[in-house]
Amino acid sequence: MLHIFLSNNQGALESRCLMKVAQRSESDADRAISQYGIPMFLAQLIRTLEIEKTSRPMNSLLVSGPARGQSENSELGKSATKHGRELSDHSYTIEQVVHDYGDLCQAITDLAFELDEPIEVDEFRTLNRCLDNAIADAVNEFSRQRRLINDDKVEQAMNQRLGSLVHELRIHNNAAKYAVRAIKSGQVGFSGATGHVLERSLDGIERILSRSFAEVRLAAGLPENHQLIVISDFIADVKISFAFEALSRKCNFSAVVVGIGLAVKADRDLLFSALGNLLQNAFKFTHHGSKVTLTAYAEAGNLLIDIQDHCGGLGIGNKEDLFLPFRRMRDEKSGLGLGLAITRRSVEANNGVLSVRDIPGSGCVFTITLPLCALPAQLASRPSFRTEDA
Repeated sequence: MLHIFLSNNQGALESRCLMKVAQRSESDADRAISQYGIPMFLAQLIRTLEIEKTSRPMNSLLVSGPARGQSENSELGKSATKHGRELSDHSYTIEQVVHDYGDLCQAITDLAFELDEPIEVDEFRTLNRCLDNAIADAVNEFSRQRRLINDDKVEQAMNQRLGSLVHELRIHNNAAKYAVRAIKSGQVGFSGATGHVLERSLDGIERILSRSFAEVRLAAGLPENHQLIVISDFIADVKISFAFEALSRKCNFSAVVVGIGLAVKADRDLLFSALGNLLQNAFKFTHHGSKVTLTAYAEAGNLLIDIQDHCGGLGIGNKEDLFLPFRRMRDEKSGLGLGLAITRRSVEANNGVLSVRDIPGSGCVFTITLPLCALPAQLASRPSFRTEDA
């Protein structure tokens, strides 16, 4: 009988399971967690098989639960649930949950074959029912724990984003209110320093809203509004929008379009937000008195937009880490480290690529690469655009 075979060989079966776990991972944590799940399951499987041989075989359902039914209230379901929770707590994958029980099934069948131990059809059905219930309950709990963890992370990230957004908006809003009060008092005019404060504050609010709008659109999966963008006009708008910020950061800013007739099909708002975020980072990190250069040019059928600063170099190991969420650049203390992650997603939504090149001791160059498209004949003859340094 299968329950006698399992009782006599319980130690050997556990050892085989541990060996299979060790082949996947050699850590002691793996061994301890696997040992917690398998012995309990084996004991419950043996009890289930024993009860099925008595005059009240249905009592076995209290131990292992019904087939394709609600088994979480059974003894087996409760221990499998705890096993799935512990695997989740130790950051294992859902594959590990299934493997633990699959290992035991394989160990039982292999050992039975080696020892020429017959397994009756009804016993094999019971084995499969117990395995199905255990796997289902363990996976359900594992998935539930992961959802709770992910929901908590999402909520924390959302609270941080909202807090940061409110903080940034409040700063600009307060500055604008004070400027308006001063102007309304009649003591200062719009054309003086107070008027510039008001203008800067409104520009800051607009940039924050633009960045937030891009993030919301990307997160919501809203369709992109691709349109023909004449690069000379687009870069001119970018230059005007960010020239004052360059001055406030005490750095020079130049924007150049090399060539004529350059155009792309892209979502203008997302592209503007991406380029704006790269410029803001450049202004923030470049050394005072140094220069930030934006250069747009054609190469191999693509439009390339380079933003080069003089920050001294990235000073990091893996450049790709910059584009991960919640990663900040070098000594940055403000913000959430979401800017470059959102920027890359905005560029990719426009069928483009965002990359970075480190120039140690000098600075870095962020490059947006987008497919070029043809301009209508009446627009193709426009002269190249160039701005004076800010």
